[in-house]
Amino acid sequence: MRAVHQPPIEEVVLPEVLHALSDPLRLEIVGRLAKEGEMPCGALNGDVSKSTLSHHLKVLREAGVTSTRLEGTTRLVSLRRRDLQKRFPGLMDRVLGCAGNVPSL
Repeated sequence: MRAVHQPPIEEVVLPEVLHALSDPLRLEIVGRLAKEGEMPCGALNGDVSKSTLSHHLKVLREAGVTSTRLEGTTRLVSLRRRDLQKRFPGLMDRVLGCAGNVPSL
């Protein structure tokens, strides 16, 4: 399986993070990851096609919002909440709070 691009937190920029969080489906994915922790990609599918889900996960990962790691043939996705808290203090707490998702760290 091919490695995936994930920017170091120092290279994550606010406009890309905000763009990634501007889509309702991506915001829902982020909320689920915040509540449930690391999950396999397939568990996040909901009512969208596999290709649509892959696109949204790629946008989140490349913006620096999520992290993907390989375990065998499974891709596990997690929210980079602590990294984002250091880079943009309070941002994820506000976004998740406004979206009606999880309590703050």
